[in-house]
Amino acid sequence: MFDVIVLGAGASGLMLAAQAAKRGRSVLVLEKANKVGKKILMSGGGKCNFTNLDVEHHHYLCHNPHFVKSALSRYTQWDFIGLVCEHGIEYEERKHGQLFTINGSKDILNMLLKECEQPNITIKTQAEVKAVKQMPQGFEITTQQETLTCTSFVVASGGLSIPTLGGSGIGYDIAKQFGHHIFPTRAGLVPFTFSDQFKEITTRLSGNALNVTLSNQHTAFNEAMLFTHRGLSGPSALQLSNYWQAGTAININFFPSTDINLVLKQKKVQQPKVLLRTIVNEMTTKAITVELQNLIWQSEAETPIGQLSDQRIEQIATQLHEFSIKPSGTEGYRTAEVTLGGVDTKEVSSKTMESTRVKGLFFIGEVLDVTGHLGGYNFQWAWASAVAAAEYV
Repeated sequence: MFDVIVLGAGASGLMLAAQAAKRGRSVLVLEKANKVGKKILMSGGGKCNFTNLDVEHHHYLCHNPHFVKSALSRYTQWDFIGLVCEHGIEYEERKHGQLFTINGSKDILNMLLKECEQPNITIKTQAEVKAVKQMPQGFEITTQQETLTCTSFVVASGGLSIPTLGGSGIGYDIAKQFGHHIFPTRAGLVPFTFSDQFKEITTRLSGNALNVTLSNQHTAFNEAMLFTHRGLSGPSALQLSNYWQAGTAININFFPSTDINLVLKQKKVQQPKVLLRTIVNEMTTKAITVELQNLIWQSEAETPIGQLSDQRIEQIATQLHEFSIKPSGTEGYRTAEVTLGGVDTKEVSSKTMESTRVKGLFFIGEVLDVTGHLGGYNFQWAWASAVAAAEYV
């Protein structure tokens, strides 16, 4: 009988195993894939954005917004940075306080595996859990190979994002089995797709990027937006996808740091013979300017700015600052970095991560209804929730 069995050898599962073993617990980690940490290796484009210098509860989406405070305050970004430094891993700070490894995600995975090199930790791959049963003194876990028992069972199986790397709904199924409420799940931090005329534009502009403000009725993000063959990606689109509901519009401010109305009216006085596209071309790529012209001022494409009324200039400026489009959807779990929704945190202790319904059952990481913004926040939640649970398993 093990003290602890962990379902999932991802970021939170490995972190919990290492921390619990340091307390003398015997730990078995079960991973259905043939290798551990596949999602760690592909994160951050293979560079792993492992935390952020600025971590606050408002960087997370959760139906119970105060839930994350306890764990994040007890194991902070500085604690994890300390561990990274202890292992001699080189890292760099990028914009918005994001920390990335210099030599690749493998450094973080190797660090976690090194931390798990303890005699009381066993990691089994290709061990798919088939059934979980509550026993008088803990749990009975059945895999396709064997039946195992433990005192504490930790669900660290992640969400539904990127099924090719092991994303699955087993954690939600186990939570439901033991009477937990699950908030509906959907893909998060995921590119938008389009099926109308705008799709043709994004396809033609594929590979072009622009710093914009992308917004809807809930929030706004001022970051790079990338045009793709299918739609819109880049940090601003990924961030806004967490706050988007199917069937609703989003707004693009193509030039958030420039008052287009003021610029155009000044040019009207100073250079009345200049064309609108010449002015806009100074602020972005030629390809983007051509598409904006086709969308917004096609009928005045060859009209010098001096011949445009102030009212028409204001209309064009408004369109460039508040261009409204309606995505047909997102790319879904196939490319989503996270899964929104999950196990209701009102039925989980914010101090211990233990189920308030079933003694000895713990939930950590992405399986919970906790989703961080882009920028290392989801990894920090994995580390913090794992350490919180490790103190009590």
